[in-house]
Amino acid sequence: MKNTIDLWAKTVKTGIIKSNLIPMIAALMLALYTYELSFIEHIPHILFAFVGSAFIIGASGIFNNLYDRDIDAKMQRTKSRPTVTGELSARTVLIVGIVLLIVGLAILSLTTPLAAFLGFLGVFFYVVPYTMWTKRKTIWNTEVGSISGAMPPLIGWAAVAPDIWYPAAWALFIIMVIWQMPHFYAIAIRKKDDYAAANIPMLPVKTSMRRTYLQTNIYLVILMFTSFLFVPLSWGLTLCSLILGGIWLWISIVGYRQMDEKKWANKMFAYSLIYMMLLFLTVIIYSSVGMIFQ
Repeated sequence: MKNTIDLWAKTVKTGIIKSNLIPMIAALMLALYTYELSFIEHIPHILFAFVGSAFIIGASGIFNNLYDRDIDAKMQRTKSRPTVTGELSARTVLIVGIVLLIVGLAILSLTTPLAAFLGFLGVFFYVVPYTMWTKRKTIWNTEVGSISGAMPPLIGWAAVAPDIWYPAAWALFIIMVIWQMPHFYAIAIRKKDDYAAANIPMLPVKTSMRRTYLQTNIYLVILMFTSFLFVPLSWGLTLCSLILGGIWLWISIVGYRQMDEKKWANKMFAYSLIYMMLLFLTVIIYSSVGMIFQ
């Protein structure tokens, strides 16, 4: 029984589900605070958003694993996936993925139709433009994939808010978009041999380390400027975002001077996780405290 659970956990990519639910909840809580909505009255919406998002993210992971079986078999870190080893049949996995997608979208629609639509867009962008096209064709695959990876904040916001046009909502979305480039560039450097073996055109594989470093820093500067979208809501969140982004840029510049690409990538990867956790936990705490004292 435990082995079966482990196999399905790898197939739906539970780690990605967990990491995407944090920004979704953060945006939902921030929307509740921004529009002065009752937390108690919106508990059903929170639960529906949580479960629905988990289901569609799991479905995305399944579809990605199914389509990428050929290249996953060539990489050390992915060759043991159940969809590669055959421990789970492709037909069964496909059926489960379709069910998760349909049920997940149905659950999200119980919050708002917009949340369900955004959920569908997230799955579509991850499966079609990213997995089935750009991942194998261009060094810009990370940029394309970042759109789907940044949908959870918009889904969370739309689950309770009357619209998604408030600047803070787009701050969270854009931050999630930009965050993914330094994060995945670092992963690509750490797993460079794997990506090269599978002929996946990640930026560090197809270009130089210097190009990757410069492009990373450009995105980090943009990330810092994105912080100012929080200004209409909170200077505190603005400063927090600026400081966290500034630390990341500093780590990049100082680390690169050491001229050891693996050490630089390891530090960038580690801080990318710290950045995301600290920023979105700050948003959750800020919103929770704000609702208590509204």
